[in-house]
Amino acid sequence: MKAKGTVHKYGDNVDTDVIIPARYLNSSDPIELAKNCMEDIDPEFVKRVKDGDIMVANKNFGCGSSREHAPIAIKASGISCVIAETFARIFYRNAINIGLPIIECPEAAREIEAGDEVEIDFDSGKITDVTKGTSYQGQAFPPFMQEIIKSEGLINYINSKN
Repeated sequence: MKAKGTVHKYGDNVDTDVIIPARYLNSSDPIELAKNCMEDIDPEFVKRVKDGDIMVANKNFGCGSSREHAPIAIKASGISCVIAETFARIFYRNAINIGLPIIECPEAAREIEAGDEVEIDFDSGKITDVTKGTSYQGQAFPPFMQEIIKSEGLINYINSKN
């Protein structure tokens, strides 16, 4: 599995309340959530994001509440992968559960910039900044996690096994 897209870059401690503000939690519809994704810290995000784009952030991405709405909004907005220095543990698990690929790679998170074109090979964990011609080694997904992501989430994965 691979992903390739333009980078949207954020800093440290991007919490779930800015990924999808609480005032929009009256809906669990992915399309509705995507319309307001990142609006409090990046009002132009939903206008710029394209299918396949990549989100890059620094430390502690997805901190805050444990709501699944945050990774759902990111995935539904078109983001194909999130790269960060570190993720909040509950966000990490929620992302995998809904089929949003995420990779921890401190070096890539620090050096990749907004607007760069990035390619990710999920089998190897290799992250390539095509714009700069640099590569980074992120953590590859174990096969079972790749299956969950290919199935578009844990529930679909479990249902496919029955």
